[in-house]
This record gives sequence, C-alpha cells and structure tokens, in this order.
Amino acid sequence: MVAQDIIIRPIITEKSMAGIAEKRYTFEVAKAATKIDVARAVEELFKVKVAKVNTLHVRGHMRRQGRYEGYTASWKKAVVTLSEDSKAIEFFEGMM
Repeated sequence: MVAQDIIIRPIITEKSMAGIAEKRYTFEVAKAATKIDVARAVEELFKVKVAKVNTLHVRGHMRRQGRYEGYTASWKKAVVTLSEDSKAIEFFEGMM
C-alpha cells in the first residue's frame, strides 16, 4: 500500500482538535493498515516523526430512513502521537 491509500482522511471533531495541543492527530485509515503502516504513511506524507500510534475499529451505527433500516459502514481510526522534537502538521494549524 502507498501512503495515500493508508491515510483516508483527517477526523475533525471537537475531541480530536483538543488533542492537537499535545501533538495528537486523528485519521481515518484503511481497514487492513497496521500501526507500523500508519506511522510510516504519516511520516512520509507530513514529514514528521511519529512517537506512537493507537488504532481502533469504529462499528457501523444503526440508521433509519422511513421504514427502512440498516447500518452505516464500519471503519478504522488511528490516533497518531508525534514525538516532542517533531514539528506540528501544518494542515491542522489553521483549524485551531
């Protein structure tokens, strides 16, 4: 997998934006990606140094549309913590 296939999109929520102060960033990643794959992809795409990666699977939620019901897609989330000597990711700087 190439780095662009591993990192799908950044997660922009109140909770994830609060982590930027501690250099903690949240991304949606490919389901098959491992922690090592995610760390390499973030280092390659953003030119930073990753200290640790936490991953979790997000289950699909039950949704209804009138009388029809189903589940949204499940996906994988990665919380990436950068090292102390690493620079911040510039993409998130304008959102604070």
